[in-house]
Amino acid sequence: MAIVDLIMPKLGESIMEATILKWHKKVGDAVKQDETVLDIATDKVDSEVPSTDAGTITEILFKENDVVPIGTAIARIETSANVVVERPAAVAAPAPSPVAEEETFVPFVPAHTESGSTKSTVARFYSPLVLNIANSEGINFNELENIPGTGNDGRVTKKDILQYVADKKSGVKTQPSAVSTQQPIVSAHETSQPKVVAEERPAAISQQQSAPPTNYGDNVEIIEMDRMRKLIAKHMVDSKHTSPHVTSFAEADVTNMVLWREKVKKEFEKRENTKITYTPLFIDCLVRVIKRFPLINSSLDGDKIIIKKDINIGMATAMPTGNLIVPVIRNADYLNLVGLSKQVNGLAENARNNKLRPDDTQGGTFTLTNVGTFGSLMGTPIINQPQVAIMAVGAIKKRPVVIETKHGDTIGIRHMMYLSLSYDHRIVDGSLGASFLTAVAKEFEAWDAEKNW
Repeated sequence: MAIVDLIMPKLGESIMEATILKWHKKVGDAVKQDETVLDIATDKVDSEVPSTDAGTITEILFKENDVVPIGTAIARIETSANVVVERPAAVAAPAPSPVAEEETFVPFVPAHTESGSTKSTVARFYSPLVLNIANSEGINFNELENIPGTGNDGRVTKKDILQYVADKKSGVKTQPSAVSTQQPIVSAHETSQPKVVAEERPAAISQQQSAPPTNYGDNVEIIEMDRMRKLIAKHMVDSKHTSPHVTSFAEADVTNMVLWREKVKKEFEKRENTKITYTPLFIDCLVRVIKRFPLINSSLDGDKIIIKKDINIGMATAMPTGNLIVPVIRNADYLNLVGLSKQVNGLAENARNNKLRPDDTQGGTFTLTNVGTFGSLMGTPIINQPQVAIMAVGAIKKRPVVIETKHGDTIGIRHMMYLSLSYDHRIVDGSLGASFLTAVAKEFEAWDAEKNW
């Protein structure tokens, strides 16, 4: 017999910890290799953690709603192997990447007071999940400091802050935490970063804890945002605050593309065992144009423009809950139509069934969103940070248009579609944005009606 540790897995390049949502197994339960043991949540996506070995659960080291650093043992499994597995006494979480992250939290260091009493200098830690909830609920740092924590060392858990929000809305007063209000607030992935001193705040804060609940009237239904919707809301607002958005529009005649797909879709599905939608066709054209306009495939870090050599296309995907998520097709420029179709269909299916891995949403360099799926003619999409551009394609509609021929102009029925590109005006000027979008429209129009896949 041997005891092995089930470790909180690495969940992506910028993710340092995860929240345990639900245990599917309890102590004493048998588990198969690759069988789901628990569900976890990060700032990016919910995910399942499978067992790395077959055996029996002997110990569960964390409770639901606990925030656990990656690389930490979360459960122990007794296996039938004869090899003794050594467990490290403690697994340190990897150091944060020096690359700027999509979300950053500035630690709050209160101004020095005149009091002569000695205060604790130990920082109180808050997970990104707790900080996101606090931000979306309008909870300031002073309030956050006074929320009682039930986690390790008095740490505020997701359950604690949600209970505080519910109590605050109902008018119930929460007992202050024993943690000194002189302690700085630091997120878990800022522990190695230099502390930033916040603007000095007055000692006397207005009494605003017990504001009366808002009266919305009688004929209303109040729905609390779920965790993912709150994160989406925060990311959208942050993007607007970060990037000055400009949107350009173009129109494309996609008749050749429509007729080609109608001609090949049955044979394609029969031969490749997957459907061919318009999305892989759009991506196939898009990556060729990105190579001619590399600045579109970049990000901004302070005053440095980081041009990405990899072309990783994010595709906005609707989930059954109505929320949107953006899985990423990595190295899309190396895939043919078969490869793109399988990637698109596989990621979309996993998104609909909540089976995306955290890595599936990481590393995107440009995003495509198809607002035409829902019948919209066009849209003004919001940039998916830290990218600098996002393109939306609208519904394909038959319309009478003027067709230029060598024998003169004529009117014909064509399949037309609007394209829109939102871009970060700090990096992408109007001339570049419009030129890129026009080139994409021409690439769509030039689709080879006899193309092989």
